[in-house]
Amino acid sequence: MNAERSHPETVSVEISGCSKEDARVVFDALSHCFTSDRGPEEVPQQLSETRPMVWLGTYDVADSHPVSCSPVRLSSPVLADVQGGYWAVDRFRHTLDSMFTVHETCTASGDQERDLHLRLESR
Repeated sequence: MNAERSHPETVSVEISGCSKEDARVVFDALSHCFTSDRGPEEVPQQLSETRPMVWLGTYDVADSHPVSCSPVRLSSPVLADVQGGYWAVDRFRHTLDSMFTVHETCTASGDQERDLHLRLESR
């Protein structure tokens, strides 16, 4: 049995605090690195001009494609809340570091899961 496979392998990501275009840039970049529940046709939509938007995605970090994880340009900072098992969140965070300048704004740890609140900026 593969030791890595004994850990939860998915992370959920909430993107907020940005334009739908920057949300798409983040989701597209992540989809090049990991298998996702988001299809290529799923484009973030801005459904309200006055209410904040939150876009969601789930990524399988066990099947990463690190060759295609290169730095990404954003027009402004993006807020990302990442939740999953310790191993999965650590692996996901390592990949984020290769694509963005990442600032941890808050973390929370439990028995089985870890939550990261991050601000992503262009590298």
